[in-house]
Amino acid sequence: MIVIPAIDLKDGSYVRLHQGDFNRQTLYGDDPVELACRYQAIGFGHLHVVDLDGAMSGQQKHRLVISEMVEKSQLALQLGGGIRSREVITQWLDSGVARCVVGSLAVTEPKTVAGWLTGFGPDRIVLALDVCTDAVKPPLLATHGWTRTSELTLWQCIEGYRRFGLRHVLCTDIGRDGTLNGPNSALYHELMRRYPFIELQASGGVRHRGDLDELSALGCSAAITGRALLDDQITAEDVSPFLQNA
Repeated sequence: MIVIPAIDLKDGSYVRLHQGDFNRQTLYGDDPVELACRYQAIGFGHLHVVDLDGAMSGQQKHRLVISEMVEKSQLALQLGGGIRSREVITQWLDSGVARCVVGSLAVTEPKTVAGWLTGFGPDRIVLALDVCTDAVKPPLLATHGWTRTSELTLWQCIEGYRRFGLRHVLCTDIGRDGTLNGPNSALYHELMRRYPFIELQASGGVRHRGDLDELSALGCSAAITGRALLDDQITAEDVSPFLQNA
């Protein structure tokens, strides 16, 4: 398993949201390029970037910043937030972004997204499947910046994409995102049990080295963490076994 640091962009700065709520954000800094380079210096090989303004408007607001992050950090960058057309995906991949992350459209327009998986290849597309969990119900998918809950379950969604070569899934328990309350290990255990072919990126609640060890033991391919790194609750020493070349 590798650790992938997360950077959320808003108005040119990098922030973290609490449970995806734009009204509950913490500003961490105004130079995301410098932060990306700092992560590269630690030894990370990948970076997860979300254009929050793009997610809200459907228009990418940080093209220059993201391009500079790719060029200067040399990290394999996966990008989400407002990616809603084949043309936009093509532009980002041509500009050096390694993978594009597709969220709500994977739920609302499955035929379109299946075509992207087929056309661009399963290594260039990540499905961001954000779930609302309940102890007695299967995990339901949330869409539109987590403001709506679909009737589609996580399991139904993954089944629908299997024949199109789905490989990369970024799964977030939205009740834990930005909370530092620990990841939903039961959810990820069940996901890996059902779909061992998935390269799972676990996201939401990661708080310390013990969580990384637990997710690795479950068979996750990657753990995404934003706030714990920014708050120094996870250190360079903690992530050293989970770096690309460890």
